[in-house]
Amino acid sequence: MTISDTTILVTGGNRGIGRALVDEALRRGAARVYAGTRQPMTHPDHRVVPLTLDVTDPAQVAAAAERIDSLDVLINNAGIALFDDLSDPSVLEQHLAVNLFGTYRVTNAFLEQLGRSRGVVVNNVSTMAMAPLPLTPAYAVSKAAAFNLTQSLRALLAPRGIRVHAVLTGPTDTDMTRGFDIPKVSPESVASGIFDGVLNGEEDIFPDPASRTMAASWRGSVAKAMEHELAALVPQASEAA
Repeated sequence: MTISDTTILVTGGNRGIGRALVDEALRRGAARVYAGTRQPMTHPDHRVVPLTLDVTDPAQVAAAAERIDSLDVLINNAGIALFDDLSDPSVLEQHLAVNLFGTYRVTNAFLEQLGRSRGVVVNNVSTMAMAPLPLTPAYAVSKAAAFNLTQSLRALLAPRGIRVHAVLTGPTDTDMTRGFDIPKVSPESVASGIFDGVLNGEEDIFPDPASRTMAASWRGSVAKAMEHELAALVPQASEAA
């Protein structure tokens, strides 16, 4: 596929990686980019359509799906990351509500449109899906769950012609990482790496130098081989049914 002339929805599209994804989609010639945000936003490019979209609000998600009748690429980027120590279950629930169930809810809402276009789902996960930072364990737990959700959707939606990608981002210079004194890359470079990975057909996209150090070992791992082995059972189960 190409990005040129496509219709794209980016959740969390008002700042950080989300805003960079909106701008990168425009740079690559997207015909229309819906920017889903909880707060009102404006954009100078007429191809950008701001969309009120809190991914934890079923009514807003349903309204967005009613408004967008054609979609080629869904990028589930909205997320939260809070410091915690797993002592308060409400913090874990908050992370799961956005990072897991928000991704699940939005994806399900747009399956009809994506099926018609034989489109693409891109879930912005994190390298913390593989190894947690103990300062943000609730975030890591939710991202690990979102990664597993992505792998499951990849197998389940393949018979419908819908491709599903996981993006395993490393440290990026956004509001989420403001408290960490570590090397970070720009959101713009991550956005470019994400679209490159989609265009190259990479199931799991490692869009920055830090995450790319994990790419080869992950793609050659027993866990990745097992994912493919188990995913091969899905078409057989569908045929049997």
